[in-house]
Amino acid sequence: MPIFIDRRLNPKDKSLGNRQRFLRRAREELKRSIRDKVRAGGIAELDREHVVPIPRKGTGEPSFGDDKESGRRQHILPGNRTFSSGDIIPKPGGGGGYGSAAGTTESEDDFRFVLSREEVLDLFFEDLELPDLVKLNLKQVLSFKPRRAGFAASGAPTNINVGRTMRNSHGRRIALRRPKQAELDAIARQIAELEAKPASALVRERIAALREALDRLERRRKRIAYVDPVDIRFNRFDPQPLPNANAVMFCLMDVSGSMGEREKDLAKRFFVLLHLFLTRRYERTDIVFIRHTHLAKEVDEHTFFYHTESGGTVVSTALEEMHRIIEQRYPVAEWNIYAAQASDGDNFAGDSERCIELLDRKLMRLCQYFAYVEIIDERESHIFGATENGTSLWRAYNAIDGKWPNFQMRRIAAPADIYPVFRQLFARQPGLRKSA
Repeated sequence: MPIFIDRRLNPKDKSLGNRQRFLRRAREELKRSIRDKVRAGGIAELDREHVVPIPRKGTGEPSFGDDKESGRRQHILPGNRTFSSGDIIPKPGGGGGYGSAAGTTESEDDFRFVLSREEVLDLFFEDLELPDLVKLNLKQVLSFKPRRAGFAASGAPTNINVGRTMRNSHGRRIALRRPKQAELDAIARQIAELEAKPASALVRERIAALREALDRLERRRKRIAYVDPVDIRFNRFDPQPLPNANAVMFCLMDVSGSMGEREKDLAKRFFVLLHLFLTRRYERTDIVFIRHTHLAKEVDEHTFFYHTESGGTVVSTALEEMHRIIEQRYPVAEWNIYAAQASDGDNFAGDSERCIELLDRKLMRLCQYFAYVEIIDERESHIFGATENGTSLWRAYNAIDGKWPNFQMRRIAAPADIYPVFRQLFARQPGLRKSA
């Protein structure tokens, strides 16, 4: 996330608290601007750089001044050649108000913050989270195992690498020409042989030269250590993070014939926002994409968002496919399981009861959280939250919503509703979010 750091020293007559308040105002302005674009339907704006202007009038520091209309003041002004006592001094700019007249004085532009794609996503998602993540902390808590990562010049004695240390020592001794023990032994033997011969001036001179050479080599050998501290190398181990928490999000989308282009577009926008949220905030989250008509199947990301398909509507097939995948790949004891479903609420006659049975007896016991989003006509937006109205699937899901606190349901009628609904479902706040 973007962090503003003011490294200026606190100057005279300036307030550090005022500057900190300005930074907080700037941050809130950045978040407000990004969210306004998303509310207007511009979800694509999240995946690019963003320029946010901030008015200059909000950047000044408050200050205290004299009240010009009251009090008694005496001033001593320096002399000048322009004004005399009693003259009225016009304000800068020639106008009677604050600021400068057009074209007469210099002015300053608004502040412009240029945010990268990563900073935009961090600001947008910073107060959202997967709700009820009670089993394991997904984002920050990791387990580590040591992994060999070469050698280091410092470390614990138990980690000394003898082979690399001796290789460095041998190379250093060759480079510095450290005398070998064989050289010293050869000179010592020559001295012993000469001492065994009859003494003469030439022999004594030769012995003295050999002793001097032997002494010089011994001193050099002592100065150049066999193993120097610079030769020692330690095995280096880096901690390799291992995720000790696992989460999977199931994205279930109705692509049947009852879902028109408008409904599919709104559903895809919601899932695009969910996909950005998961990939930005949680690095180790699996996402399973399931599309359904009267049949359901797991697909990849590209197929989920871009392929066209049509057919009848049997919602229970998506729930059955989700349950099958959980049993095969995601043990409940090891995974936090989440699901988000989007549909227009139309369903095959009698299948809504099958959906209730699957959710109540199987899936809700496995899921940490299940969010249902229904795409409705804009003309029906005035009935938001009315439990007695709605489609057959909405009325059926009301029974699950009342029984299971980890089940939430919302309605979307227009692109502007996507972000508020998404925030209601995933806002970071204590307790679980209940539908209106």
